[in-house]
Amino acid sequence: MKQKIIDMRNRPAFLHDFFGATPATAAYDTAKWLNQRVGSLEPEHFKRSYTLQGYLQEIDQAGIDYAVVVGRETPDLTIADAEVAQLVQQSPKLIGLGSVDIATRGVESALAAIDQAIHQHGFRAINIEPGFSKPARYVDDPIFDPVYQACQQHQVPVCIMSGPTTPDLDYAHPNAVARLARKYPELSIICFHGYYPYVNEIVGAAFRYPNLYLVPDMYIFQPGAELYVQAANKFLSNQLLFGTSYPFRPMQQTIDDFIQLGFKDEVLEKVFYQNAARLLKLGNQAVGNGAGNA
Repeated sequence: MKQKIIDMRNRPAFLHDFFGATPATAAYDTAKWLNQRVGSLEPEHFKRSYTLQGYLQEIDQAGIDYAVVVGRETPDLTIADAEVAQLVQQSPKLIGLGSVDIATRGVESALAAIDQAIHQHGFRAINIEPGFSKPARYVDDPIFDPVYQACQQHQVPVCIMSGPTTPDLDYAHPNAVARLARKYPELSIICFHGYYPYVNEIVGAAFRYPNLYLVPDMYIFQPGAELYVQAANKFLSNQLLFGTSYPFRPMQQTIDDFIQLGFKDEVLEKVFYQNAARLLKLGNQAVGNGAGNA
């Protein structure tokens, strides 16, 4: 039987220069460099997603059932919800997440954007990036409370950007997200990049707080990341999710590499599909009317 797969972090290169959309630019070189850094065998593979057809073909050939597309809203980089909404309408395999920067927008605008993301675009979660704010903030800063409360009210997860690309690694440490999980025990908190390189610390936090969900994506292949697998084979099986981080790692190679990491078969099914399907309420018509309701 074919393994069903939800890719929790997947974007086409054509969506933004940040993803390598324009050759012979600094952004393109950075996208290629990051691919090399995380072990891509073909560091310029992302050029195949310069068109919608090429992007969807990559998803199909990798055997991915759903690809979750997340934009960004930070002072330095914005990929608007409207762009993501337009993209996910092109295929039932694409699921959108909303992004909001409450520090820039203010509370009223942020709450309106969250409502639109969920009820007009049909998005399945809300993404924020506190470490990329100006000034940088911890994820449990009270300024974000209206976002967390809105996500609880709408019964959708909040997604937190973490990891070693955070400009100041002090804001990438899991201490703050552990405090957040304690404050909002009914809120599902999805941690993109799995708070790498603080693997031991985030695994410990997830042990204590079952509302923390980890998506190590491309960093699960890096030194020290073995703890994600060891924990998933024990207590973390319901809290770990798969992501390719495409276009920064090839879809098919990432799936193949992931299978070889040593997960138990029953755990692999949860991590590849079941955990994300539960969090994103796939098949549940109560959340929005957009892509992902199939």
